Amino acid sequence: MGRLCQTDGLTEDQSEILKAVRQFVDEKILPVASELEHKDEYPTEIVEGLKELGIFGLMIPEEYDGLGESLLTYALCVEEIARGWMSVSGVINTHFIVAYMLMQHGTEEQKRKYLPRMATGEVRGSFSMSEPGLGSDVAAIKTKAARGDDGDYTINGQKMWLTNGGSSTLIAVLVKTDEGADSVYKNMTTFLVEKEPGFGETAPGLTIPGKIDKMGYKGVDTTEAVFENHQIAAEQILGGEPGKGFYQMMDGVEVGRVNVAARACGIANRAFELGVAYSQQRETFGKPIAEHQAILFRLAEMATKVETAHTMMVRAARTKDKGERNDVEAGMAKMLASEYCNEVVEASFRIHGGYGYSKEYEIERLYRESAFMLIGEGTSDIQKMIIGRSVLKDYKLKG
Repeated sequence: MGRLCQTDGLTEDQSEILKAVRQFVDEKILPVASELEHKDEYPTEIVEGLKELGIFGLMIPEEYDGLGESLLTYALCVEEIARGWMSVSGVINTHFIVAYMLMQHGTEEQKRKYLPRMATGEVRGSFSMSEPGLGSDVAAIKTKAARGDDGDYTINGQKMWLTNGGSSTLIAVLVKTDEGADSVYKNMTTFLVEKEPGFGETAPGLTIPGKIDKMGYKGVDTTEAVFENHQIAAEQILGGEPGKGFYQMMDGVEVGRVNVAARACGIANRAFELGVAYSQQRETFGKPIAEHQAILFRLAEMATKVETAHTMMVRAARTKDKGERNDVEAGMAKMLASEYCNEVVEASFRIHGGYGYSKEYEIERLYRESAFMLIGEGTSDIQKMIIGRSVLKDYKLKG
């Protein structure tokens, strides 16, 4: 890892966890990442290794058989994993968001039913807000859950962009329910939908059509989910009370944005490492290109961006760990980390020259992966809206 992105103030346990994850990345992920990515092959052996490390239960409390670690610990682990292969961090990201939502909003019965098996990776989570006709405009969702005379519900609609949609066995899905509230945001409910892993009809009335073919972010399964008269009990409402879904999802998205910031930091760190290494190996005009001022300045800018993004990500995680709302900090971290990630990857790509365009070189994969960081968990424009509104609120003119 070099000297960049060292975090002060970690406990001995945190340091040991990070050391174990870093070793796993170096030994089990980096050697196979590009091959699996080019094949769009699910990283089964890597996932099994992450289960053994306890990564799936990293933030789940010990009373539910998890490790009980902080968001900061999780984010630093994600940064390491994304440094190896961003898709692997995606395998655990939505699982982690669903577990977090259960911890914060689930009934005690729901927690005891799911969290111990989520900690081991036996139950794998995915979550769903987006639909084919919308992305950031959550209020416009059309998937509905109608309540029957018996108090249970029937879900109909189509959801989009489910990471782990095929491999998951539990989907936290946001739908519209008619609670009679004036605000559309109070007429949304999160359901915990159980399914079988795989594609096709994975539960009665629920079809996962297949993987969406993507430019990057390969290996991990990204899918649609089609609900056609899917019957679900009222007890599967997250927290047991309808009408709370939007706020539950937004709480999950806040920690999800810290996660995406961490993933962007990991990609940027790896691109920086590759750029530094290549610049010392490649020679022009009788000396390594690292000794040319143009390349030296580029490396300096890359290092500064990597370190700055990492610092913002750590701040956002620590804010949430203190029990404070971190929507602004998470938005800042996500925006900065994703934009800097793209800039650092492109700079490393330029350092590699023509070889960077070859699939034999790792930077080609990072170049495609970094683009996803700009849109995952909300675009930079969405983050700017969140940040800007907070600025106006905090600095409102008096009189």
